[in-house]
Amino acid sequence: MGWWGIIILALGLAMDAFAVAIASGLVIQRSKIRYALKIAFFFGVFQTFMAVAGWTGGSRFARLIQHFDHWIAFLLLCFIGSKMIVESQKSELAAQSQRPWETGKLLLLSVATSIDSLAAGVGLAFLAITIVRPALIIGLVAFSLSLAGVLIGKKLGQPAEGRVKILGGLILVGIGIKILVEHLI
Repeated sequence: MGWWGIIILALGLAMDAFAVAIASGLVIQRSKIRYALKIAFFFGVFQTFMAVAGWTGGSRFARLIQHFDHWIAFLLLCFIGSKMIVESQKSELAAQSQRPWETGKLLLLSVATSIDSLAAGVGLAFLAITIVRPALIIGLVAFSLSLAGVLIGKKLGQPAEGRVKILGGLILVGIGIKILVEHLI
């Protein structure tokens, strides 16, 4: 997987965090850059950590399933993408919270939005890709999109939140299809 593939994967993975960041921006009364930076930091760090954790676990048994690993990567990405599309119709946790920048709430939101990154890390291990570059890109993209999401949350409003998650889901499904096609051809 080249640079563009990793960036597209990172964009797809960051859509959950971006949607939650938009919802968080809706409840922040004043434009507080420190809240935006704190939310973006948590989301970026958790996306990075979960990708590394998934890759580490996947690397341990990748050799055992190397003959059908592309199917696993395809199924994981399609599952994650489909889950994001279905969840786009549900209300966001951050919108229900009055103070999404509080550390306890942020930990829960960070874990919830980075589960997909864990699964993607497993998929990357099956593709025999080293994790340092993808994990850093995943974290930086999540940080950047989360920061932007908080800052523009009031302007975009909640209707855009669902569309963002649908886009992220479609990107992940597309990457899964691309991986499968590359290995079958």
